[in-house]
Amino acid sequence: MRGLAVRLGIIAVIVVGGLLLRDRLSGSAGALRLGDCFDDPGQTANVKQVQHHPCTEAHSAEVIFVGDYPGATTWPGTDAFDRYVFNVCVPTFETYTARNFQSDTEFDIGYLYPTEDGWPKGDHEIACYVVRLDGAAMSSSVKAGS
Repeated sequence: MRGLAVRLGIIAVIVVGGLLLRDRLSGSAGALRLGDCFDDPGQTANVKQVQHHPCTEAHSAEVIFVGDYPGATTWPGTDAFDRYVFNVCVPTFETYTARNFQSDTEFDIGYLYPTEDGWPKGDHEIACYVVRLDGAAMSSSVKAGS
C-alpha cells in the first residue's frame, strides 16, 4: 500500500510540474495552442519540436490561430496553404493584435502546415503565428489589450 502511495505521489508531481512548466518546455509543434509563445523554427522544412517560453520572456513567435485545413482529401500543397493563411490568418492577425496587417511595419505572419507525408495520417493542422519583421525577440504578448 505504501509503495502505491509513493508512485501516485510521483505521478502527481510529474503531472503538476508539466502543467506549471508547459510554457518552458520543448514540445511538439502539433501541440501549439492559441496564445502560446515559442521560438520560431525559421525556414526548417519539417518542424517536429518547438521551444515554448512564457510570453513575458524572450521569444520570437506567438500563436494567433490553430485549425485544420478544411475540405481536402489529398494534400493541397503549399500554394493552397499560402492562400488559406492569407484568407484566414491575416484577418485573425488584425483581430488578435488590433493592427492592420497591410500597413504594419513591425510584425509579420509565419505558419506551420502539414507535410505531404503527414496528411494521410490525419495531420491537417495549420498554426499561424506573429513574428517581428526585424527578427528581434519579443518579451510580451502581441495580443491587443495584454
